[in-house]
Amino acid sequence: MAFTITPRQGLVVWVYSLKQLRQLRRYGTIYYTSRRLKYVYLYVDQAMIAPVSEQVKKLHFVRQVEVSHRPELDMNFGEHVGQLEKSTEYGTHETVGPKILLTSKEILEKDS
Repeated sequence: MAFTITPRQGLVVWVYSLKQLRQLRRYGTIYYTSRRLKYVYLYVDQAMIAPVSEQVKKLHFVRQVEVSHRPELDMNFGEHVGQLEKSTEYGTHETVGPKILLTSKEILEKDS
């Protein structure tokens, strides 16, 4: 019997009241609940994200449902360690060398 990892994705469920919190347990695993902002972070199997989000939206105590975009992001930061990137227009990046901080005296000497 082999252990298999099922990919999961988060759902942010904004609610009017947290009294019906137990009803959300049947749709997935409740990871976090914010009592002040009135939302519930729910983990659901990635294959079931569309039907579950539609079912949760139909509940009378749910204000809004948002799907987490974390699986779409590249979480491998090891390739980018030690590289500085300069942001330009519309999110394109240009790699530049290390930043050198100059004092005002050095700037004046450099300009003259």
